[in-house]
Amino acid sequence: MTATLEKPPVTEAPVKEPRDWRGPALFALVAVIGLVVMPLVLEPFRLGLLAKYLTYAIVALGIGLAWGQGGMLTLGQGVFFGLGGYAMGMHLKLNDAGDGLPDFMVWSGVETLPALWEPFRNPVFAIAMVVVVPGAIAWLLGTLVFRQRVRGAYFAILTQALAAAMVILLVGQQGLTGGTNGLTNFFEFFGQDVAADSTQRGLYFTVAIVLGILFVGAWQLQRSRFGRLLLAVRDGEDRVRFLGYNPATVKTITFTLSAVMAGIAGALFVPIVGIISPALLGVVPSLELVVAVAIGGRFALAGAVLGAILMGYAKTYFSEELPDAWLYLQGALFILVIGLAPKGIIGILGSLRRKKEVAA
Repeated sequence: MTATLEKPPVTEAPVKEPRDWRGPALFALVAVIGLVVMPLVLEPFRLGLLAKYLTYAIVALGIGLAWGQGGMLTLGQGVFFGLGGYAMGMHLKLNDAGDGLPDFMVWSGVETLPALWEPFRNPVFAIAMVVVVPGAIAWLLGTLVFRQRVRGAYFAILTQALAAAMVILLVGQQGLTGGTNGLTNFFEFFGQDVAADSTQRGLYFTVAIVLGILFVGAWQLQRSRFGRLLLAVRDGEDRVRFLGYNPATVKTITFTLSAVMAGIAGALFVPIVGIISPALLGVVPSLELVVAVAIGGRFALAGAVLGAILMGYAKTYFSEELPDAWLYLQGALFILVIGLAPKGIIGILGSLRRKKEVAA
């Protein structure tokens, strides 16, 4: 009797799903439009406005990461935007003043340069502070708050109060910060005439490229293991804690990243617009950015960017055509989006695409 050798069962290799190239293709298309088409079709003034909207989009990207992905409704991003803006503005004012004092200090009766300002003569130090100061403050605040399990409306109110306190502090230090007027009248940006069309065009390319890099970084973070953990914290913080993870650390890191993005946006905003003042970083501007993210779609990073750009354009258009109606329209848009389309414009487009795929 001979034994028969049975052949081992043949296991088929898993079939890899084809990679979806729609996202990268859309990103490449938007990059071509932003870096090639817009500089060709827009006059310098309108291109400068678009550059300003892109700085808002950088802040909105951070809000989308913190609020949309992490569930942290932050109503005080204007604080970090202002810290980055003032760091850059201090360097530009010192550069314009040369060996003397900035003009607003002369008007305020300041006789010697404050020690706080002296290091900002160095451009490397100033650029470093654009990132370090907002990040350090956000890390400290997040460490103190999230360890106490402060979240939801309480965290939102806390960040809003921080923005209000920041404005009061800046306004009260006329000789140090320029007071209500802030820092303005910049003439040079790293050796270039800040008002020249070529400089403004270069600034547009700079802010567009920075936005693209930060968007790709945030998108990769969202798709990573950390990003999945962040979503888990948003949807069930207590469950994540029971699984052995520390939600406070996850939220602090994300909040710090969003603050750094806001600081970078503020630093780019200053040479583009030519001013940084308390009015640009208080409660109202912070709320406007949150509204923009909600309109675009807070659950998608692209929605946050889209909402900020659309909101900036709408504000400019209606401020020119119907200045008295803009605030009412802004409030109505927010109510309609929250009530009828909580996922924003991106959510509406996604629903239409799914319906089209089902119908096909």
